[in-house]
Amino acid sequence: MKRSLRRALWAGGAAVALAVAAVPVATAAAAGSVTATFTKVQDWGTGHEARVTVTNGTSANVDTWRIEFDLPSGTAVGSFWDADVTRSGNHYVAVKKSWAGPLAPGASFSWGYNGTGPYSGPLNCTVNGASCGGGTPPPTTAPPTTTAPPTTAPPTTPPPTTPPPTTPPPTGGKKVVGYFAEWGVYGRNYHVKNIHTSGSAAKLTHILYAFGNTTGGRCTIGDSYADYDKAYTAADSVDGVADTWDQPLRGSFNQLRKLKKMYPNLKVLWSFGGWTWSAGFTQAAQNPAAFADSCYALVKDPRWADVFDGIDIDWEYPNACGLQCDSSGPNAFKNVVNALRSKFGANFLVTAAITADGSNGGKIDATDYAGAAANLNWLMPMTYDYFGAFNAQGPTAPHSPLYSYTGIPQQGFWSDAAIQKLKSKGVPANKLLLGVGFYGRGWTGVTQTAPGGSATGAAPGTYEAGIEDYKVLKNTCPATATVGGTAYAKCGSNWWSYDTPATIGGKMSYANTQGLGGAFFWELSGDTSNGELISAIRGGLG
Repeated sequence: MKRSLRRALWAGGAAVALAVAAVPVATAAAAGSVTATFTKVQDWGTGHEARVTVTNGTSANVDTWRIEFDLPSGTAVGSFWDADVTRSGNHYVAVKKSWAGPLAPGASFSWGYNGTGPYSGPLNCTVNGASCGGGTPPPTTAPPTTTAPPTTAPPTTPPPTTPPPTTPPPTGGKKVVGYFAEWGVYGRNYHVKNIHTSGSAAKLTHILYAFGNTTGGRCTIGDSYADYDKAYTAADSVDGVADTWDQPLRGSFNQLRKLKKMYPNLKVLWSFGGWTWSAGFTQAAQNPAAFADSCYALVKDPRWADVFDGIDIDWEYPNACGLQCDSSGPNAFKNVVNALRSKFGANFLVTAAITADGSNGGKIDATDYAGAAANLNWLMPMTYDYFGAFNAQGPTAPHSPLYSYTGIPQQGFWSDAAIQKLKSKGVPANKLLLGVGFYGRGWTGVTQTAPGGSATGAAPGTYEAGIEDYKVLKNTCPATATVGGTAYAKCGSNWWSYDTPATIGGKMSYANTQGLGGAFFWELSGDTSNGELISAIRGGLG
């Protein structure tokens, strides 16, 4: 199942988003410089391809990088990859992807873009506040000229007085858990404030902040700029108050802190791993106690300890293969979970997103999930991404079927199969949450309307071929039929499958009938601006 691959790829885009106010990130305090080199790959007159190489010439790791540059009139960035790029006029800002790890001393990292017009090198180029060609970086923020604290100018619009939420917090004990992707603040322009303005915050019980890294078998920061350094303007802040230059915590962590003040019943968990960052779990399994110690030190860091109510482990996959293969054995996952529970104590939430492969001898059978369940508050089988254009020629099939249907390409690849297998192994039903995708998967070159048709490749998507948000698909390719408890449609030669409010209602009825603990979804930015899908989850659970 490829569900988490989209986490690494969604942040890139074919369209350049408007820039948002931000504070440059300082280069690591070490000898040497971080440099950025632009290279023309090809130029066909009306357009060009460029490669940008960031090199760490210092003697210390560089956790993040930020390149600012101008392009002359008649030249513009069109599409880009392996970096997040924003634009304001002819000025561009490129920042490191959340999935890219630290840049080691002497190491380089390249990203690229296609541009309109003939190739032209950058103007006024800086990397982490210093010249792209190297040099001493200026301070990221001018210090005050006197010893007195600086006077902070009020926001251009007065901060609103925030009343208590008009919608009461969810009741009945069912959990509504949604992922917030840290990289969404770049190309997707989705911020913590949007959780509030969409009405989603009033319907959620828990937010999973994705992702922290697992480098070297330790819990580490995923994207320091997005997590705790990005400065928010009054307009983009949850409470309408702008960040100041000297406050100890900014970024999404601080915005989540503000959101929790508005919604006192809302809990936040920090999720580690995912498709791209699960490799470190193999090393973590060799010394679970050391891994748990590192996670505790990071999650309980005094700067943001009050933000997080729990830790979530998204290991894809223990004793099985995902982006890479793990052979730690069937007890590895249980040992890691037990160590986390021992370290964090009984009152801290410890949860896990797990495989939903219900086939015989599949990924559920490879690991003792039932043995770990005693020390987990809940488990989230990822009941989506069963099928998709990662099999480019098809057959077309819904990526998140609730039940089997005649002609399904793989036995055990549907939600009910995973739930029943986990229950049969001894995982309590009330500790299982049903997964929902707020996106569709699609193919192109399809002639057959019903599932099972052949294809020529992935359907075009805004951020990644073969994937599109529900908020887009509901208008561009409205669902026309259902199969296996989910929806699909054929529009031209493109074939898409995704959940709608109606099919989510059916899935929530199933969750209630099975005695499940609730539902979770990937991820918040895929919903409409008024939260159609999360409303269907909340309403369906009762």
